[in-house]
Amino acid sequence: MVMLLLPPAISDTDETEIYGTLTAPTSVQIEPVGRWFEVRLHRQRNHLSTSYTESLPSDDDEEESAEEDLYDDDEDDAMLQTLDPKEYKDHDHYAILGLSKLRYKATQHDIKKAHKRKVLKHHPDKRDDRKTRVRKSGDDDYFSCITKAYEILGNLVRRRAYDSVDPEFDNDVPPNNQQSKDKFFKTFTDPFKRNARWSIKKPVPDLGDDKSTYKDVNNFYNFWYDFQSWREFSYLDEEEKEKGECREERRWIDKQNRAERQRRKKEENARMRSLIDNAYACDPRIKRFKDEEKERKASEKRAKQEAVKAAAMEKERERLAVLEAERLAKEKEAEEAKAKAQAAKKGKEALKKAMRKERKALRETCKKHGYFAPEDGLVKAMEDMEKLCERLSLVRLKEVNERFSKADEEEQSKAVFEEEVAALTAETERAHQEELRKQQELLASSKAGDGGDGSKGGKAWSEGDTQLLIKAANIFPPGTSSRYEVIANYINNHSTSGSNRAAKDIINKTKNLQRLDGGMKAAANEKAFEKFQQATGAKLKKSDEAPPSENFEGGEGAAAPAAAVEGPKAWQTDEQKRLEQALKTFPASATDRWDKISEAVPTRTKKECMKRYKELVEMVKAKKAAQAQVKAKKP
Repeated sequence: MVMLLLPPAISDTDETEIYGTLTAPTSVQIEPVGRWFEVRLHRQRNHLSTSYTESLPSDDDEEESAEEDLYDDDEDDAMLQTLDPKEYKDHDHYAILGLSKLRYKATQHDIKKAHKRKVLKHHPDKRDDRKTRVRKSGDDDYFSCITKAYEILGNLVRRRAYDSVDPEFDNDVPPNNQQSKDKFFKTFTDPFKRNARWSIKKPVPDLGDDKSTYKDVNNFYNFWYDFQSWREFSYLDEEEKEKGECREERRWIDKQNRAERQRRKKEENARMRSLIDNAYACDPRIKRFKDEEKERKASEKRAKQEAVKAAAMEKERERLAVLEAERLAKEKEAEEAKAKAQAAKKGKEALKKAMRKERKALRETCKKHGYFAPEDGLVKAMEDMEKLCERLSLVRLKEVNERFSKADEEEQSKAVFEEEVAALTAETERAHQEELRKQQELLASSKAGDGGDGSKGGKAWSEGDTQLLIKAANIFPPGTSSRYEVIANYINNHSTSGSNRAAKDIINKTKNLQRLDGGMKAAANEKAFEKFQQATGAKLKKSDEAPPSENFEGGEGAAAPAAAVEGPKAWQTDEQKRLEQALKTFPASATDRWDKISEAVPTRTKKECMKRYKELVEMVKAKKAAQAQVKAKKP
């Protein structure tokens, strides 16, 4: 035996390597048990040989012994003899057959075997009547109770009815109190196991323990809240339907039995619901899951609020970025406008400087040659020279001065002067004739369109009223409520002709003006301005009538000729937009407001901006007044 534990022999040429050692031996105490040890001990104590085998237990003997333990054959025979077969519904049928330990767990085989045992022992033909008190009547004999118990338990339907009202079943429901909450699993585990026998669906989930997952707990309560029970209470029927003497009586008995079953079924459902509700209320896992769910929702809410806050901050940042970009764009635009204005100003200054230079050269040339006229024609020659200085462009002035510089003799210079004066006079005459022609065409078309008075048989329209109509049409654009009534009120309030215009007159005159083209409208406007001058007595002094300037010193400081008086220049769309933006940008509280506004509108002076602002205010006031009058006329 020792050699078996040693490693094999090795030769001199082999190499050995140790990977580990054997474990040291330990002492183990072995206790002999089992039926074979019992037989050996029995032979040893009784001094028997090894051939003795009567005491060896067999497997069949063990099975029979186990089955004997399941049956309760030591029942009180006196109690069995006292049973009244007529009161069979009050009997414990499992106890009668000796199956009080198994009860509903007993199989059909167990029931048949138990009945057989009872028959062999208590059948009238098998029992000892001298030891047993027996009733003489066969129906009153206690053996009928054994037969009735087998009839009920041997039939699956009747056995289920009896099991539903088993007197040994515990219907108690644990209350909903602090003790049940403190010892939840100990309190509710057994009730759910007991009531699981009534379930139609199998398998029935267990209550679990404190470590059960949310899914397991949720499935458990879903199963029990949807619990389907096969428990029914037909065994407790007070009367049997078959005992009815007629059909009507049997129907009445069946109706009473069904009503009583339904009542008991409702009570059973209420009991089961109370068990589930109390368990749900006391379950610490439910409270923990609710707290976890509450915390999860709170965290989601906080995350959502933080996301909303972050989005709002991002939106605010973008808004500030847009505002900053707009501010920078406006500053850049203002700088560009300022630079453009400065460039335009420089250009104007350069143009003025160049014009002054060329005019000075022209005047010096003319003065050098005595204005190319004798003394009696000196004034007329000086007037012609000033016309050339004022009306010729810079390019023409340069060309004239170049021609003067190329002329070698005075006669050549005089010819150049007379040629330029004649060309300017012819050009002025052509422009004057063209203006007269346009005015005549405008007058002729106006007479042909409205019968001579512009109102299609209505009141005559003066030039002032026509200008008021054009102005009102611009003030009250299409889309204005009661537009033509508002325009009529505006004209009636501002007209000096005393004519009272109606909305119909406004419509007719507007259509008449719309038929005119742009050139005719411009001519009509100029004609209206001339008539305005005639009516007010105002007269502008033309440049042709202005006295010639005199240069007493002959240097740079010579007096400039009087400039022709020109009418106000119309505001362009771009100028109007710049003015409106400047009015919004610079508040009225600023002391240098109009200086900044005039800088924002480089093509206009401070005085022109202020005048335009007053005109806009008057237009708005007039518009509101006209609209108010129209609203007041409406019922």
